[in-house]
Amino acid sequence: MKFGRGNGLLKTALFSAAWASLIGQSAADLKGVFAHYMVGSMTADEAVTDVNDAKGLGIDAFALNVQSTDGWATSAIQHMFDAAGSAGFKLFFSFDMNSFKDPKDFLPLLQQYANHTAYYRHNNRPFVSTFKGGSATFGQQNANDGWDVAFRKPSGVNPFFVPNFDDASGYPSSFFDNFPVVDGVFGWETAWPSEGAGKVNVSDTVDNAVLEAARAANKVYMMPLSSLQFKNLNGQNWYRIGELNYAQRIEQVLELQPDFVEIITWNDAGESHYIGNFWPEQLAGSDIGKYTNGFDHKGWQQLLPPFIQAYKSGNTDITKLYPPSGKSASGAMWYRPVLTTSDCPDKPSGWQDAQDAVNYAVLLPENAQGFQINVYSNNQQIGSFPAKPGMNSRMVLGLQAGPQRLEVVDGSGAVVARAEGTKDVQTSADMCNYNYVVVGLS
Repeated sequence: MKFGRGNGLLKTALFSAAWASLIGQSAADLKGVFAHYMVGSMTADEAVTDVNDAKGLGIDAFALNVQSTDGWATSAIQHMFDAAGSAGFKLFFSFDMNSFKDPKDFLPLLQQYANHTAYYRHNNRPFVSTFKGGSATFGQQNANDGWDVAFRKPSGVNPFFVPNFDDASGYPSSFFDNFPVVDGVFGWETAWPSEGAGKVNVSDTVDNAVLEAARAANKVYMMPLSSLQFKNLNGQNWYRIGELNYAQRIEQVLELQPDFVEIITWNDAGESHYIGNFWPEQLAGSDIGKYTNGFDHKGWQQLLPPFIQAYKSGNTDITKLYPPSGKSASGAMWYRPVLTTSDCPDKPSGWQDAQDAVNYAVLLPENAQGFQINVYSNNQQIGSFPAKPGMNSRMVLGLQAGPQRLEVVDGSGAVVARAEGTKDVQTSADMCNYNYVVVGLS
C-alpha cells in the first residue's frame, strides 16, 4: 500500500461563476466530492458495504487507487464496480504512478471500464486521475508530451484527465502552460503541513494559487481534504500534524470552493488518514495492524454530510454547518494514545510538531444558544468553551495520561451529547503510535 486571500477569494468565486456560465453549467453542477480508495484484496460483501457507506454520506465517487493489474486487484475492482452499479454509486481510476511505469500497463483496464454505468463521467467523458506521475516522460522530451503520446492519444476513451501532478518540476508555477495535456490537476501535498514545518496550521496558499491559475486556463482544480499522516511501515516512520487539520481543511474548502474535492482517504490504514472501513485482507502481510487495529475513525464521518451539502450549495460559512435535523449536536473528538513525552520506542520523524491535546469539531443547530463544550482529560476539566451555531473546532492543550471525554452542554446545563474516549492515553507503550483515537458524538 501507498500509503491570505481576501480579494483573491472574491475573484476566484466570481471567475468560477463566470466560467461555469460560459460552458453552460451552474457552479454546483461542476462540483463532486470523492474519496481516495486503496484497491486491495477484498470480498464482494465488503465492496457493497464500502459503497453503501460512502453513498450514505453524500460522497459521489471513489477514486480507485490502482497499483497493479494482478488477479487480486482486478478481482477487487470487479467487486467494486458490481457494488457501485447496483447502488447507483460511481467510481473512477486513480492510477498510482509509484507502481506503474508506463500507461500501456493500465490502459486495458481503463478501456474495459470507461463505459461502465458506474464509471464517473464529467461532461460525458470518463474522469481519470493519478497519484503522482508529473515527472514521467515515457521516452518523450517532456512530461506533457509523454502523457499525450503514451496515455491520452492511445486511450481511445477521451478521458477527462485530472492527475495529481504536484511532483512536476516547478509546480505550481506555469503548470497549465507546461501541461496542456491535462483538463485539471489534483493537489495532494497541500492536504497537510510539511513534515518538520513546526507547530503550524495547514495552509491553502498553494491551493488558492492553483485554483486561480486553473480558472484562467479554463481548467479545473481538485482540492484535497485530509486529517493527518502517520506512517510506520517498511522503514518509513513519520507524522504530519493532525491536531486540527481536518476541521481547518473543511473551512478552507468552503472558502475556496474548488471544482472538486477528494478526501484522503477512505481506507488507507497505512498512512492513518482513513475515515471509513479497512478490511483484514487489505492489510495482509503487513504490520499496519499494529497501529490501526482498534482505531476506528468513523466519528469523522459525522462532519461530512453537512460539509458536502454546504460545499455543493456554494456556502462559504462554517457557522452554517448544522447537524442533521432533530439532533442537538454532531461531530467528533480525537486525540493520540501517547504523549509526546511518553516512554515509547521509535518516535516518528516530525513528532516534535505534535501537541498534547484533545481536539474536537462540533456542529450545533441554527437555534443553539448558551451552549458550552467541556473537555476532560484524566477526569479533570482542561477546558470549557462557549459554542455557537455551526462548526466549533478547537485544539485543547493539556492532554494527560488516562481517559478522555467531551461533553456538549445546552443553555439549561443539560448534557446533550458526549464523546467518551475508547483508549486511555499511556505514559509508556510498546510503540509510539501517533495514529488518532477518533470518537463520534452520541
